[in-house]
Order: sequence, then C-alpha cells, then structure tokens
Amino acid sequence: MQNNSSDKHRLAIFASGTGSNARVFVDYFDNHPRVEVSLIVSNKADAPVLEMARQRNIDTLLLQRSAFYGSEDLLDELHHRNISFIVLAGFLWLVPAYLVKAFAGRMVNIHPALLPAYGGKGMYGMHVHTAVKAAAGKETGITIHWVNEHYDEGDVIFQKSCPLEDSDQPADIARKVQQLEHQYYTAVVEQLLVNNFVQTDYTK
Repeated sequence: MQNNSSDKHRLAIFASGTGSNARVFVDYFDNHPRVEVSLIVSNKADAPVLEMARQRNIDTLLLQRSAFYGSEDLLDELHHRNISFIVLAGFLWLVPAYLVKAFAGRMVNIHPALLPAYGGKGMYGMHVHTAVKAAAGKETGITIHWVNEHYDEGDVIFQKSCPLEDSDQPADIARKVQQLEHQYYTAVVEQLLVNNFVQTDYTK
C-alpha cells in the first residue's frame, strides 16, 4: 500500500539564492514514499530558487522582513500547510525565536565549513571559502546542525571534511564543498526523518 501525502513528512526549504541544494532535495525526494518537498521559501523575489520551484510545480512563499520578524504569520502559514520539517539551504536571514521554538528539533542548516571554524554572521558562501584560503587551511568541509537563535551555533548533527591543496583558490574550495553538500545533506535529512537517527561523522 502506498502512503498518502498526509502520511509523509512535508519539507519546507528556505533559500536566498540559486538553490542548488534545494534542487538536489527536490530531485532526491521526488516520489519518495515518506518525504516530500512541499514548499520553497525565500526572502528574495528574484532568487533563482523560486523559478526552479515553479518549474517543478512546488509552492513558493516570499518573505517580507517586517512580517518575518514582526509577526508570527509565517508560523500560521507553515502549520496551515502541515509543514513538519524545515531545511535551511543558503538562507541568509537569522531565524527568529518564535520559529526556532516552534520547530525545535525539526529545523536544520548546512554550513560550508567545519564549525565552529568560519561561522557566525556574515560567514556564508564565498566569504567562508575566501577566509579558508586566506588562512591557508589544509582542509575544509560541511557541517549540518540544528538551528537555534544564533548564526551557526546549533548542535552539530554531521560533519564531513575534504583536503585542500595549496593551489586551491576560493572557487576551487567552493566546488569541493558543494560536492559534499550535494552528497550528504539530503541523506542526513532522510536519516533524521525516516529513522530518527543519524550517526555523526567526524572523520577527517
């Protein structure tokens, strides 16, 4: 017997940019028996991730800063849509306390470095990779963590590293990190949702 849509975990993916991770999620969970991507949320009207969602017939929601921080309308909307889990995928706004509380243990983020290194406000995307290069880092990686009320400070769920060459430039580092993101983020979320368990991997 196939599961009904109501039996599935319904994901909302929050993204601010191109949505490369969001696209991987959409593809990964397409026709999945237990999980579906139900909503793409963005804070930028021109974010390519919204066009990707429209092409895939996934509902979208555009956030307004005043409402996001000054009301709990978003929470009502997520409950109305029966969203059970939130995935942050390149979402640049700090998540407000009401949303952190409502989705405690049900909201994750991915950071393009091995936290606690290279974390905090303003450390995202190429800013991170440039900092890693400037520090002559020998490795970098990804961190998947629970979301709390501070940038990049939630409990770590999973980390994976990759070696760097002295010749690697920030763009090279970005490509290596993105490969890890696309390889592991969906699988870790699937483990959390389907098995309620994920093994933290600190292998270097």
